Amino acid sequence: MGKTILVTGGSGFIGSSLIDYLIDQKYTVICLDNFDTFYPRPIKQDNIRSAISSPLYQLIEGDIRDKGLLENIFRANTIDTIVHLAAKAGVRPSILNPQEYMDVNINGTLNILETMKAYHVKKIIFASSSSIYGNNEKIPYSESDNVDHPISPYAGSKKSGELLTHIYHHLFDFNVINFRFFTVYGPRQRPDQAIHRFFKNIYADIPIEVYGDGTTSRDYTYIADIVSGISKAISYLDANKNVYETINLGNHNPITLSGLIDLIESVTQRKFVIKRMPMQMGDVNVTFADISKAQRLLGYNPDTPLKEGLVKFKKWYEATIQ
Repeated sequence: MGKTILVTGGSGFIGSSLIDYLIDQKYTVICLDNFDTFYPRPIKQDNIRSAISSPLYQLIEGDIRDKGLLENIFRANTIDTIVHLAAKAGVRPSILNPQEYMDVNINGTLNILETMKAYHVKKIIFASSSSIYGNNEKIPYSESDNVDHPISPYAGSKKSGELLTHIYHHLFDFNVINFRFFTVYGPRQRPDQAIHRFFKNIYADIPIEVYGDGTTSRDYTYIADIVSGISKAISYLDANKNVYETINLGNHNPITLSGLIDLIESVTQRKFVIKRMPMQMGDVNVTFADISKAQRLLGYNPDTPLKEGLVKFKKWYEATIQ
């Protein structure tokens, strides 16, 4: 068996997709997930249906805020690398419930780092977010840009996570890659996210709520490209010492909301009913990743055009509603 990877939040969209890949690559994987009620538990159970049958997979249900549980996991396993994806997700919900977002995303991350320190585990990949850039006027967004002006509690919690990983790199020689993910989509995407909601509504002939005038844009990144980037980061941490890097993982090809709507109509051969709504608090106008650092350090090369990714999502979505 290969090295052991601990994936927190491993039953979610990105985590379960990554774990399936890692198992295929013969890594031993521990999945820690609390099955948060943010969306229905059966969705996550479907996500891990393939992994759970593998002898390389161990599922532990629990919360990253539970220090005793983390101690037990690290004591019982020789963990090589942590991929820390567990978090309260979503910009808009974080405005309604900032305390829990800060508790899970900051205190939970601190617990992970402290347990790593206690058990001499030195390698971590931390899931940050493109939301950290706020309404940065300079595009595309570069890792060297100032990110001192987040506009949602969620973004603030992710910035805080990056600061924490730097502290542990500086004080305790942790090797760290912080990934700023740019609007990940694809099979297993969370039901609250735009592409999934849009597909659900267009198939059910339910109006979609379009916030703003349709000119906001997002750098949609297909899940397989994200998984590729994370796997390359695991290899990078294996091969290098004294690593502290913050890296964008995006597609470098944003599309407007109106353009996305047109593309989904084209892919599905259906028409949306649109309900216009004002812009939401905390939403950014643009996300657009400068991915040159990921290309240079990791050999990252996102190769799934949005239309191709939407066709794959359509196939998955239709299978889930049959």
